[in-house]
Amino acid sequence: MATVHEWTGLEARALRHALRMGVRGFAEHLGVAVNTISNWEKKLAGTRPNGDSQAILDTTLARADAAAHLRFETYLSEASHPSAGAGRRVTIPRPRAWEYEDWTDDLDRAVVALSRQKFHFAEDLLRRWTSLFKPSDLDGRGLYLLARSTALLGDLRRDRGEVLGPLSAVRSYAGARSLFTQLVIPRRVAQLDLSLAVVAEMAGELESAARRYEDLAVDDRLARRDRARARLWVGTALSKDGNHDYAARVMQSAIREFEDLSEPDDWAVAHQKLALACRGAGDLDSALRLIDVARSTGSADSPMQRVRLDTAYGHILLSDPVTLDDGFHVLDSAQKLAAEFGLSHQLRSIEDIRKTSQGAPGLLRP
Repeated sequence: MATVHEWTGLEARALRHALRMGVRGFAEHLGVAVNTISNWEKKLAGTRPNGDSQAILDTTLARADAAAHLRFETYLSEASHPSAGAGRRVTIPRPRAWEYEDWTDDLDRAVVALSRQKFHFAEDLLRRWTSLFKPSDLDGRGLYLLARSTALLGDLRRDRGEVLGPLSAVRSYAGARSLFTQLVIPRRVAQLDLSLAVVAEMAGELESAARRYEDLAVDDRLARRDRARARLWVGTALSKDGNHDYAARVMQSAIREFEDLSEPDDWAVAHQKLALACRGAGDLDSALRLIDVARSTGSADSPMQRVRLDTAYGHILLSDPVTLDDGFHVLDSAQKLAAEFGLSHQLRSIEDIRKTSQGAPGLLRP
């Protein structure tokens, strides 16, 4: 049976592989923090667990069955490294099939967590894998999972309003795009181009975003639904830039496309966007009718969509002195929900709407 004189991060990682556990499961099994495991595996032979952890690892290995011991010895032999000294090379075992299965499961869980704006849980699931492997460690399947994980980190950062900077949606999307380009998956590359256009719009680059959307609306790399979304977002960028009439025509075209595709949620979101374009054009009757359609037919299961719907509704109500107080009340509710779930981009939008409305002649709140 295998024994270890002194544990380093390299042996600890080999033991986790041998026990066929993910990082979180291994941490729970040992009774240590997930970050502790991640730190061991990041530094490998360059770190030595403390005395308590040495004992826990000894006990865990001793209790493992014969098959696990064989796997442990195999992984250590594959991770051949000369004795300590300058220039030591470490060959890290590549991910195994069962690790890829765990990774895939965690991606599915992360998608669900993101849909419910459970950002911390989703980030833990994604970083578990993105911090564990470098692209050079991975085959094609692993690169695909890494690209998906990186794209989902972009979605997470976008939804939290982290648009620009070193730890931003732009950086994550660009990294994922590079990986999908390397894998020669044009559809995924085009979807990342669409995501990059979205964050450009969020950053206020409205003209640039509109041009990108227009190109993507006729891009054959994208599925028909994504092309319809690009057409809708052309309208949103134009409307934000003050071109409400043309924006409305573009959005109506997207609505017809979503209806043909039988996509009720996208259809409802398009009515929400069109309502805001009508508000901008001064047609409040149409705006109220359209936002009622969006609120009655769209999915509001997620906090994000509830905030978006209420923000749009409040914005429209604030445009009429008769419904001013109702508008501020709706925005108050949206603001509380956005703060609860850390939706910083929505919070900034709500604050901008408040400032604009409170500063408009005849629309001062009592």
